Amino acid sequence: MADSDLEKVPPAIPELPEGRLVGRLAFEGVVRDAMAAAGGQAWNLIILADDDFADWPLGERSVIDGLNAWAHQGRRMRLMARDFQVMARKHPRFVQWRTTWSHLIEAHAVPHASAHELPSAIWTPGWTMERLDPVHGVVVAERSAERRVALHERLDDWWAKGRPGFAASTLGL
Repeated sequence: MADSDLEKVPPAIPELPEGRLVGRLAFEGVVRDAMAAAGGQAWNLIILADDDFADWPLGERSVIDGLNAWAHQGRRMRLMARDFQVMARKHPRFVQWRTTWSHLIEAHAVPHASAHELPSAIWTPGWTMERLDPVHGVVVAERSAERRVALHERLDDWWAKGRPGFAASTLGL
């Protein structure tokens, strides 16, 4: 195979984990793998939810590359947090990506939720990840329809309780 042929080979889509995982590094790895898989899996909807996304690796170049591969017409992302201020400070690459792709992204803030009341999760049409214990990084990842439906219903309930937040741009004089 010639060198030019190697350049044309798309990167492998990571196998998304299933089951219970523990630890900060495991959690970060699951988030990275999910964002890398997003484009290859062609998910039409991704929901990301957390208190503030402070410890998510959303600002990493590899995560943004995965999201760029995913971002196409007809796809949507929902972001939900108690507070987006930490995300804005800690993940400037993600903030820029969000601005570029604002037509695909809706964001809701749920400031009245208690700490860790809002699910810390990724929902997709074929796979879910929920962080059950943010302090110890306990994560459950599954493909089961039952868990996907239950998580989606909880996320929809929180979405309805929130209000638009994390604007793609700020207007001012």
